[in-house]
Amino acid sequence: MGAESFVGRVHIAAHATVRIGSRVCLNDGVQLLTASHDIRHPQWPSVARPICIEDYAWIATGAMILPGVTIGRGAVVGAGAVVSRNVPPNAVATGNPAVIKVDQRTPELDYSPTAGLALFTAWRALTSERR
Repeated sequence: MGAESFVGRVHIAAHATVRIGSRVCLNDGVQLLTASHDIRHPQWPSVARPICIEDYAWIATGAMILPGVTIGRGAVVGAGAVVSRNVPPNAVATGNPAVIKVDQRTPELDYSPTAGLALFTAWRALTSERR
């Protein structure tokens, strides 16, 4: 997980790698599911694939990211969306199944989703005093 990222009460089924970039926001109720089953195979085997969430992405409350998906830099996944395919940088994905609209966000992002959190602000002040 990268610097200055916020992870709320999130469920991560880590059967494969999950990479979370810097300045990412994962709101409460988000589910990152890295495995499922091959329903076409007679023995119904588990199939695991990594999830990658790039810098400045925002995954809103209750969204579900399925195995093998990459959420691009600055992309937004709307509340309750179910994402089964890659979301390009600066795109917005909403709905179930998610509908992706490209080029919805400015590519020049410079914010921290943790900057306003009280505990983070207090920690930053303490570490600044020690320098």
